[in-house]
Amino acid sequence: MSRLDQAKMLMKVKKIQKELEKEVISVEKGDGAVRVEMTGEQKLKKIHIDPKSIDLDDIGLLERWLEDAIKEAIADSQKFAADKMGPVMGALGDLGL
Repeated sequence: MSRLDQAKMLMKVKKIQKELEKEVISVEKGDGAVRVEMTGEQKLKKIHIDPKSIDLDDIGLLERWLEDAIKEAIADSQKFAADKMGPVMGALGDLGL
């Protein structure tokens, strides 16, 4: 691979990284009681809990909703990143990255 091709590939990777940074995956659980937002880089952006939808006598349910929402957001974020990065991953191996 020529240096020009390497430079183009690295620019594509940097562009994809910026897209991952800006992408926000949102997952709701408990009919909207819990909403988790995560970036395409698997960074937690925000957790929202609707106090009107929470039963304080059943904190275990809230914990399960949070856990499920976070797990799903991570999985969705990883899939999004893999879909974006897939086309360039083979070429990156040629660059030694």
